[in-house]
Amino acid sequence: MSTRVVVVGGGWSGCSAAMAAKKAGADEVVLLERSDDLLGAGMVGGIMRNNGRWTATEEMFALGHGELFQVCDDNSRHKNFEFPGHKHASLYDVNTISAGVRQTLLEHGIEIWLISRVNDISRTNGSIDAVILESGVRIDGDIFIDCTGTSGGQSYCTDYGSGCVMCIVRCPTFGPRVSLAGLAGVDEKPGKKADGTIGAMSGSCKLNKETMAPDIVKQLDDTGLAIIPIPDHLVNMKKLSAKACQQYASPEYAENLIILDTGQAKLMTSYMPLHELRQVPGFERVRYEDPYAGTVGNSMRYAALSPREDSMKVIGGADNLFCAGEKSGLLVGHTEVMVSGAIAGHNAVRTLAGEDLLELPDSLAAGHAISFVREQMATEAGMGKKYTFSGSVLFNSMLERNLYTTDKDVIADRVAAAGMTNVFATKVI
Repeated sequence: MSTRVVVVGGGWSGCSAAMAAKKAGADEVVLLERSDDLLGAGMVGGIMRNNGRWTATEEMFALGHGELFQVCDDNSRHKNFEFPGHKHASLYDVNTISAGVRQTLLEHGIEIWLISRVNDISRTNGSIDAVILESGVRIDGDIFIDCTGTSGGQSYCTDYGSGCVMCIVRCPTFGPRVSLAGLAGVDEKPGKKADGTIGAMSGSCKLNKETMAPDIVKQLDDTGLAIIPIPDHLVNMKKLSAKACQQYASPEYAENLIILDTGQAKLMTSYMPLHELRQVPGFERVRYEDPYAGTVGNSMRYAALSPREDSMKVIGGADNLFCAGEKSGLLVGHTEVMVSGAIAGHNAVRTLAGEDLLELPDSLAAGHAISFVREQMATEAGMGKKYTFSGSVLFNSMLERNLYTTDKDVIADRVAAAGMTNVFATKVI
């Protein structure tokens, strides 16, 4: 029997899901991405291995799903450095990462379709049997994974944010995100801000390096970090609560320009009016690279979250549909969504093989994250929070359960004790 897995959405979660499905033994894995490149918002991301992400990353190596994490390590400009609130971080180069990921996927035999926006599905007897592209092309499959994310389109940013800020998502060019689960009739829910309003604002902006003072650029290139005090009259504490990434909501991030070198200059704030930013010494000529309208805000996220099991199987809509990434919960970060993608891709193939679905145990940071987020999102308060290995609610829970460690031997032993060493590297069909 030939098996075909179709992954919709080529961000970090979709790439991870495609890799996991292929390694689990699917004959064909097709990855569909609506834009002209892989990684979605990860094209301007870059931060890996900080705080609990180090633990989760090493767990994924021990679980047999380290390929994409290795690409991040191989493309890192800076390793094992600290910035406020974060230890032993790595910063991958956003200018080279997507090419590295694409090459790795192709080497594993994954079929990649770019500029291939899904806008409809075909169903038979409760199962999805094909997705239909905007071009009219029909892509048949045996099982489907929704990795379409939760950003945009323009109307979402306009209704719940500051309007379209011309971000890396590029809805006007490649069309708005379309939820596969939504097309299947799943009752999806939006995330919320701390004040109860819908959505959350993306957590950082990118500055053009050439428009910054040379001494600051040199500091970034040499060390990966620049911390520049903001004049007192420009400090705005209120904007901290608007960010999706609440691990960066401490006063330090309002009182300083904290900038990381990801090949671009990653400004760790959701926005700052340009005329104010240019009042900071060394930034008199600065301009934004992403989003272009960083003066007034940033893109909005968490428009539509799918109900799912810890196996990443979507609840309702279709019996052969899984999800991963932000679609599967209020997750923040590439490590987090790659974990969910690994589970979704692996279990998609388990379904085709007639095997019981895999759930990672709470004894692992990765397993705890998947179940913890699902449980938290069942509460009204939980829908107003965001979850990441690198800080805030989820990292605190890791600390309470003594899951955070940077000892590789301890991590390998935990995975072995759970009986899951190299589980994602084992074919099930």
